[in-house]
Amino acid sequence: MRILPFALGLLGLSCASRAQGTAADYERADQLATRFRNLVVGNMSSPHWLGQGERFWFTVDRGSEGTDHVLVDTATGARRPLFDAEALARALGTATGRALDAGRLRLERLEVDGELGLHFALGDRGFRWSADGSLTPSDPPAAPESGRGRRGWRQDRGLRDNVRERRNARSPDGKLEAFVRDHDVWVRDPAGGEQRLSTDGTADDAYDDDFHWSPLSNRLVVFRTRKGETRTIHMVESTPRDQLQPKLQDLVYAKPGDVLPERRPRLFDPVGGREIPVEETLFSNPWSTSDLRWDEDGSRFTFVYNQRGHEVFRIVAVDAETGAARALIDEQPQTFFDYNHKAFFWWLDEAPQLLWMSERSGFNHIHLHDAATGAEIRDLTPGEVVVRAVEHIDEEGGFLIARVMGHDPDQDPYHQHFARVPFDGSGIQLLTDGDGTHTVAWSPDRTHFVDTWSRVDHPPVVELRRTADGARIDILERADATALEAAGWQRPERFVAKGRDGVTDIWGVIWKPTDFDATRRYPVIESIYAGPHDHHVPKSFQTFRGEMAMAELGFVLVKIDGMGTNWRSKAFHDVAWKNLGDAGFPDRIAWMRAAALERPWMDLDRVGIYGGSAGGQNALRAVLAHGDFYDAAAADCGCHDNRMDKVWWNELWMGWPIGPHYEEQSNVTQAHRLTGDLLLTVGELDQNVDPASTMQVVDALIRADKDFELIVFPGGGHGAGGSAYGQRRRRDFFVRSLLGVEPRVR
Repeated sequence: MRILPFALGLLGLSCASRAQGTAADYERADQLATRFRNLVVGNMSSPHWLGQGERFWFTVDRGSEGTDHVLVDTATGARRPLFDAEALARALGTATGRALDAGRLRLERLEVDGELGLHFALGDRGFRWSADGSLTPSDPPAAPESGRGRRGWRQDRGLRDNVRERRNARSPDGKLEAFVRDHDVWVRDPAGGEQRLSTDGTADDAYDDDFHWSPLSNRLVVFRTRKGETRTIHMVESTPRDQLQPKLQDLVYAKPGDVLPERRPRLFDPVGGREIPVEETLFSNPWSTSDLRWDEDGSRFTFVYNQRGHEVFRIVAVDAETGAARALIDEQPQTFFDYNHKAFFWWLDEAPQLLWMSERSGFNHIHLHDAATGAEIRDLTPGEVVVRAVEHIDEEGGFLIARVMGHDPDQDPYHQHFARVPFDGSGIQLLTDGDGTHTVAWSPDRTHFVDTWSRVDHPPVVELRRTADGARIDILERADATALEAAGWQRPERFVAKGRDGVTDIWGVIWKPTDFDATRRYPVIESIYAGPHDHHVPKSFQTFRGEMAMAELGFVLVKIDGMGTNWRSKAFHDVAWKNLGDAGFPDRIAWMRAAALERPWMDLDRVGIYGGSAGGQNALRAVLAHGDFYDAAAADCGCHDNRMDKVWWNELWMGWPIGPHYEEQSNVTQAHRLTGDLLLTVGELDQNVDPASTMQVVDALIRADKDFELIVFPGGGHGAGGSAYGQRRRRDFFVRSLLGVEPRVR
């Protein structure tokens, strides 16, 4: 229970010894990011590989000593300066007419050739430095292309495979060309003769211009799409910058329960001029049908079927002669199949076998299947390990490289490590071992890699390792945070406690202000995002996070991954199923109570919470369902009713068809239960979460005669509450509510 402002003086002299929420506190909070910048010594750049990876170079920040450019022999780890910095500085000084510090040469867009010649820009001038020590003017190197390169992997959308899709209109043998006319499928020969293959296409159920020829050119698959409904949401831009009068903005935006397009494959014999009916029982209610693939002999084609509601996910195999369909692999979990984050397959044609990702064991694993029958051969990653992603597949070598989590029981289960996984079932071989979360940079030939690991409380360590066995060749760098801590940086505290069941470990982080005093008591504010697509407690080292600025005003900040979030066991994740209103609160509250038992400076009589988007939904839910624990909430752009939000997110976790649980867990339905203080913020042009979701909460609160604060950002989009003004108002809100003082008053 919150202690009211007029009673704050009763907390004792230790609390009254220094004010909180003052102008000085705000100024200090605003300066934290700048104050802590560039204070970690030994930060290393990404490696720049030479040749196939026999050597690489990198730069490293030495703080007051400047920057080193280092060349490394990959096989041995032997290192030396990339170039003679003193000689280059003298040559550049002569060329530019000004003295240059050898330790602080700003060589921009530096390129190194195999003979260790340099090409770089210095200001607006370009130079070449040869291995023999001669400097010549040149055009500056081209600036790197902006934007992300093509990844090749589709992990972010759930699937990546090596399907052989034949989308071309022309058949492989060049004798026929497919096309769509008046919604039906036709083929024509080189002489101009045409033949109609379908007669049932309509504007509402048309054949797509998407053709998949069999390798022998004797069969053709064309997808046919039945139209769904088109929902449009309307938003008023109240204050456009180019005119006085408001503008109406329209956005096509499907919501849970809407009638969606249905895409189904159709099989044709183009030579015989006929359709071969395919039995649709195995794919009668598609969310999606994708990744069509013909076997090399043309005897069958396969495709991935994701059923509406995501409780069925399978590979369907169709016989090219008869149209008979069967489930090659069939996933039917009791809850949901996380297709958007945990779907992956790869055809091993020479075997022939199939790699398939599944949680059927209770953890996200890679399984090996017989490609002809679909029968499982073995689980390649047994135990309580979680496969986060497949990084590389070496078919000839018979192994894959994966990012894995939870393999080491002595480490945080969210730490990402890299492992070599043989197809023969001989077991996972960890390639990384440092007690932190890892990222790697592979040599071009993938025989070696540079491994960087860190934790929220441990600066980065960079190691050179061998891919074959993970052996460490050398420690390249250890970042040093001594100067950072000397400047007042408070090391975040990692804390683990049991969740609601008294058994499951719940992990979180605690941040304190730079002037932390263990004899005082601080209100606790939780930064929440309980979206079930990921885990959200940070794991890697950073000198500044937004939670630190909030803590600087006189709070302790926490962030926790409760049950229902991703990348633990399937059972841990399943708590979210048709249950997003839970948001892991029983685990969060138990965690904070356990933390406070060991930390008397955590004042659980004054607890706040804030978040945006799904976190906004969570923050409001806290003071509706757990008002006996949480005293104040700031909710930005929340998806407060899952029927109002985007279709894919909500149907994946809340299911389809729409059931009564949607209404029961709506913040609109539960608004009358509000206790404590509430700040709602929303952008009027939010294209991610329908802003009407927040306004429906406002309406329900007014009808229930509840007090609250509301800020609508004209022209604002998703996350408008995170703007400078929004952050300042959120800070003010918690200073008033939990500290009981007027913000920024000296």
